[in-house]
Amino acid sequence: MTDPDHAVREAVAALRAGQLIGLPTETVYGLAADARNPQAVARIFAAKGRPADHPLIVHLASADQLDDWARDIPEAARRLAAAFWPGPLTLILKRQPGVPDAVTGGQDTVGLRVPAHPVAQAVLSAFGGGLAAPSANRFGRISPTTAAHVRDELGDAVAVVLDGGGCAVGIESTIVDLSRGAPVVLRPGHISAVELSRVLGAPVTTPDAPDATAPRVSGALASHYAPITPVRLLAAADLPAVAAAAEKAGQRIAVLSRSLTAQGANWRQLPADPVGYANSLYRELRHLDRSGADLLLIEAPPSSVEWLAVNDRLKRAAAHPPETGDGLPKA
Repeated sequence: MTDPDHAVREAVAALRAGQLIGLPTETVYGLAADARNPQAVARIFAAKGRPADHPLIVHLASADQLDDWARDIPEAARRLAAAFWPGPLTLILKRQPGVPDAVTGGQDTVGLRVPAHPVAQAVLSAFGGGLAAPSANRFGRISPTTAAHVRDELGDAVAVVLDGGGCAVGIESTIVDLSRGAPVVLRPGHISAVELSRVLGAPVTTPDAPDATAPRVSGALASHYAPITPVRLLAAADLPAVAAAAEKAGQRIAVLSRSLTAQGANWRQLPADPVGYANSLYRELRHLDRSGADLLLIEAPPSSVEWLAVNDRLKRAAAHPPETGDGLPKA
């Protein structure tokens, strides 16, 4: 941004007028609106094509605003906020009565987070309230990690797109449910259950299977974070043979690998460590999704706990349904 102060003022004015902005955070870029304005929040759902019962995360300037949005806040939530906010952690808590249903998907819980990105902090501090801000992309698609991604995907639906550079984390926040007693990770992210457990001095669980009784949260659907190009996840040992067979059958392929040497323009190699891999993942997925390939082959990372968040995103990216002629998923 050539004049950051002017850009922040412009963004805050748009928010107060009920418009949408593209907001950089350390995780991904958000599509932000005044969380207290149901009409503005409705514009988020319209721009994304997001189901109305899918809840949004409210972004705050600091933990001092926690009680404005949540009630019956357990001590564990305050300890996690003190340890990890600002940062890539979302807390699911019982909502205050005045929180709009449009934000919570009609549930009695609300997701809250304090982002660490300096531009997000400047906007939130100047705005003074909470911002509902899911990822700034069409629903179910690859999250944006640059301002250009937001403009390319959502165009004129967004009044202002703030350019805060590339996102430092690159995948969405860890979501922890504290609304039902013992803390449970509902979406893995940069902050692991091990780190959360250290702060609390007690176990924090990550379910192996979906819990039908848990609050609905962002990114929990079987298909999410998905390219338009069909995706196959493969072991490194199987990838070369599958790639060769697909090409022999006349398919144009693109490959995302971490351990195999690149073998062409549409063969991208990501960092071998989970943090570097996560930071690059969505950028490279977007690049390959525009390559004209018929099939995107992805080398599956290790199954160790350090790779839990990355594997969660890849599993959902590979699960998206076939598309209709208008480019939208079939029901």
